[in-house]
Amino acid sequence: MATKKFVCKACGHVHEGAAAPEVCPVCKAPRAEFAEQKAAGKQGWMHNTNSNTYIIIYSVVMVVIVATVLAVASLSLQKRQAENELREKKSNILQSLGYDPATGGTEFEAALNGFDTQMKSYVIDSEGAGSEVSASEAFSMIATNKDMRDNYDAGRLVLFQAADGRVGLPLVGMGLWGDIWGYVALANDFDTVSGIVMAHKGETPGLGAEIATPGFQQRFVGKKLFRDGEFVSIALRKGGAKEPEHEVDAITGGTKTSDGVTAMLRDCLKAYLPFFRAQSGAAVQPAALPEAFGEEAAQNEVSNLQNVNENHE
Repeated sequence: MATKKFVCKACGHVHEGAAAPEVCPVCKAPRAEFAEQKAAGKQGWMHNTNSNTYIIIYSVVMVVIVATVLAVASLSLQKRQAENELREKKSNILQSLGYDPATGGTEFEAALNGFDTQMKSYVIDSEGAGSEVSASEAFSMIATNKDMRDNYDAGRLVLFQAADGRVGLPLVGMGLWGDIWGYVALANDFDTVSGIVMAHKGETPGLGAEIATPGFQQRFVGKKLFRDGEFVSIALRKGGAKEPEHEVDAITGGTKTSDGVTAMLRDCLKAYLPFFRAQSGAAVQPAALPEAFGEEAAQNEVSNLQNVNENHE
């Protein structure tokens, strides 16, 4: 016969046997004070929150739930995020053309909202021939910096043209710590800079990051790309511009970023030379740099760290 357990209600004594004792051997309470202790059934892992199985399964379920919520949130925000990025690109192009969101107010918003109808979008091939495309197609070609580089390499160039003939061109290059990019606007002579907007991924604050400030960008307005019909682009010169029409003062302590901006302008704008030639009929050929200039540039080249140190001495 299976052994049973009986617990004395008075003192808690546990008696094992077929039946409760006549009296409790501890407190002398009668048999009526004993209650049979029923064996608890075996609990599953779901009822034991301290078991390893429960903890593992609970963690997995929570991870799946959180991941699902984040994925749904990300997908639901993708459209709005893409719209904001597109709006920022349009805003930058308009700013390079002289529209000021800070002071333009209603005029700027009207230009931004009417961008697709008021601005013409073109794709220029390597021969300088252009074909008009929709704004959405043009912006898809410059959606990311990688897209811009791929299309520059393939000889497919994007150009936006305002009603007054001015054009906005996308730019992409490398700074000291990562990508730099922006838009430059040219007057309808395809020579004079109307404005420029630049941004960066991680240039040094107070040094290379100055390329993104309105004060620095204002220095480019009115600069010329050509000297006597030859393409010379616009250079950032350390120590101060010596050719005011074609040079801008480099950023003090930001030599590498300045060099990156110079290279970005030269390489990107050079790709549009066949288009400029077709539009203006000028003999626009890249000009060879004088040897003296090359030697001077080599002598003046110093690292960004050296410039920083000089700045703080």
